[in-house]
Amino acid sequence: MNTLFEHARYLSLSTQKKDGSYVSTPVWFAADESNSIYYVFSAKKAGKVKRLKNFSSASIAPCTVSGKTNVDSIPVTATLMVEAGEVNDAHQLLVRKYRWQMHLLDLFSRLSGKYNQRQFIKITGM
Repeated sequence: MNTLFEHARYLSLSTQKKDGSYVSTPVWFAADESNSIYYVFSAKKAGKVKRLKNFSSASIAPCTVSGKTNVDSIPVTATLMVEAGEVNDAHQLLVRKYRWQMHLLDLFSRLSGKYNQRQFIKITGM
């Protein structure tokens, strides 16, 4: 894992708008075994998901829960995931990192009927 993100609990994901500006959002993330790919998730109707449908260019930086960063962001490619097996693997990495918090979020997502309305995102190019 990039040493910037080694102990980070959140990352700021900045996605590009049609006017060329970027919108930053703090998100949970998990790295794959090789630490070369990060995974995040969001509601399918969230702005960041809509923006990623238009542009895969993005940037990331470690941040606080409120989104405050203190380092320069890193340009990356962020793509929407569609393959069920890959989505499941990404989910398991998030469960491994956030443990009870992710289980609790999953429970409330299921109870509210929003569990299947999530979009997983793959971040590469660090």
